[in-house]
Amino acid sequence: MKNYLKLIRVKHWLKNVLVFLPAFFSINILNPQYLGACFLAFIVFCFASSIVYVLNDMSDIEKDKLHPIKKNRPLASGAISITKAWYVIIFLSLIMAIIMFFFYKNTHNIFTILIPLIYIVVNILYSKGLKNIPIIDVVILVSGFVFRVMYGGLIIDVVVSKYLYLMIIFGAFYLGFGKRRNEIIKNGNKSRKVLQLYNKDFLDKNMYVAFALAIVSYTLWSVDKTTIAHVGNDYLFWTIPLVMVILQLYSLDIEGNSHGDPIEVILGDKVLLLTGILYAVIMIGLLYLI
Repeated sequence: MKNYLKLIRVKHWLKNVLVFLPAFFSINILNPQYLGACFLAFIVFCFASSIVYVLNDMSDIEKDKLHPIKKNRPLASGAISITKAWYVIIFLSLIMAIIMFFFYKNTHNIFTILIPLIYIVVNILYSKGLKNIPIIDVVILVSGFVFRVMYGGLIIDVVVSKYLYLMIIFGAFYLGFGKRRNEIIKNGNKSRKVLQLYNKDFLDKNMYVAFALAIVSYTLWSVDKTTIAHVGNDYLFWTIPLVMVILQLYSLDIEGNSHGDPIEVILGDKVLLLTGILYAVIMIGLLYLI
């Protein structure tokens, strides 16, 4: 069972918490109906992302065998066969289809089906060749974050602030460029074809441009009149420095001895994790208690 959990990257399901953001920031997370819908949307994207991970591992199995870390993945190591991996994909697809049909039946919005499918198709195209095109490879990674937030808003019929979308986009670019940067530093440019077309200086500059724009976007959201009117207070601007500290802590890890994978960085740094929890607690207070 451990190998199957590793195959579907359960640890990376943390990214799919993004589907809860529209409900959380619209002050609807305590609504049982909305919370239930978000949980099902979370399952949809967990399974969709797992399908992508398995397909990607199947596509890269020979390359992964030569990678110092990826060689230990279930398919590359031989712990799970290709046939059994296909069984996993079929099972996950069936559960996804049932949930998406339920969403469509209740909303009659075809995008409740299309968004997860588009996410899968885009990532299959990524695995088949787009991952070898510089910038485009990171754009696809960024789109995954946007799809999650978009889906979270769609299934509860909540309009997400454009500033929040921008924050997610720029933040995801920051994570993506940071991951590429550290892949070059740790493994050289041979472990991934696209790395031969990047260089550390380029990634450094664009990583921190995205860093700054993410903070600016969050700032604009925090002081936006629409946001203040919806929240009912103007205290959100006090969280701006905390968001900056969170990104600085993440940057410190990236500049250190990290391989650059966002989930590994977050779970591996207790100070960063606790600061993120502190931010969540403060936001709960500002949005739901004041």
